[in-house]
Amino acid sequence: MDLTSELVSAARETGALAAQRADRAEAARRLDPEVAGALVAAGFARHFVPKACGGDEGTFLDLNRAVSAVGEGCTATAWCASLSAHVSRMAAHLPAAGCREVWADGPDALLVASLTPLGTARRVPGGYRLDGTWPFVSAIDYADWALLAAMVPAEDGGQPQARVLAVPRDAWRTEDTWQSVGMAATGSNSVTVEDVLVPDARSMSREDLFTGRAADSDAPCHAVPMQATTMMFATPALGAAKGALAAWTGSVTPKIRAAAAGPRQAHAGMPAFNRASYDVTLTRSATEIDAAELLLERAARTADAAGALSPLLTMRNWRDCAMATESMVGVVNRLFRTIGTTGQSVRSPLQRFWRDVNSLAGHQGLQVESASVAFSRHVIAL
Repeated sequence: MDLTSELVSAARETGALAAQRADRAEAARRLDPEVAGALVAAGFARHFVPKACGGDEGTFLDLNRAVSAVGEGCTATAWCASLSAHVSRMAAHLPAAGCREVWADGPDALLVASLTPLGTARRVPGGYRLDGTWPFVSAIDYADWALLAAMVPAEDGGQPQARVLAVPRDAWRTEDTWQSVGMAATGSNSVTVEDVLVPDARSMSREDLFTGRAADSDAPCHAVPMQATTMMFATPALGAAKGALAAWTGSVTPKIRAAAAGPRQAHAGMPAFNRASYDVTLTRSATEIDAAELLLERAARTADAAGALSPLLTMRNWRDCAMATESMVGVVNRLFRTIGTTGQSVRSPLQRFWRDVNSLAGHQGLQVESASVAFSRHVIAL
């Protein structure tokens, strides 16, 4: 069995487990411990880890399919699965010595990240002294390492530079700040670091990371610009839409069968049962899901292609991911609106998909306006 099949097969099992534990995870505001362990065992954390450190140096297409499979069971779990793989890819941009330290205990270390430079890193001999607080760090409760972005004051009085620094679990304090109506189970709490020494080998230029310049790796998956990898945020929405459609279909099928078995005359002034309205909802939703999946698979194949990506292809990937996510929000909203009162019960998984996908779509990396400006400026040059 090839790596793709193994990863997707394990992902489906993980998604099924996550769906079973979803209510418990939402109440706890973090992944269920067994689900978190299943994500690592499935191979998400090691997917992009350098082979020199025991990892797979896998493909974006394989990961897309696996994340979507998890998302059919639980959007929040798919989000954490996706980020665990992508953050390991980011860490592979560290110098070789830093990579060896991060994965000293094997390639299945769970990494999390905040790339917004909210901290401060002071240059000292051999490294940096890091301070700061970073909110919204998903899956932090299960993390072994965190990549945290900080501004480094220029020693010559010039412009400060942003760097990303890797710190181990015992270097931070987690603050319980995640109180969200959607994506509750991601456990996206805040991280605080106080005057922690980070050696040079565990730091990298944020610009190098964003442009795909790894310090010591020549693996194709480590040479992709960050904006071309927005699938990391979009693919969980694809899984959510698939899961929502399955929940909707399961809810409306008995209604359709009952109406077909015993048609009833509608009361005066009340609407009659209309099978066509369900047919149109199903057809539109399934087609839009397929179209979004095609866009995201093209984005993955583009990122997997050998050679440097052009700026236009990079921005096309970002555009496609933002547009696919917007489409999936529309699909889930339509399904939630048409399922009926019974299907909107708190016991129905559809309401969780609805809350999660609308919350997910608020991520700054998925805003259609920003992606449109970036794409358009490479098409219409001034």
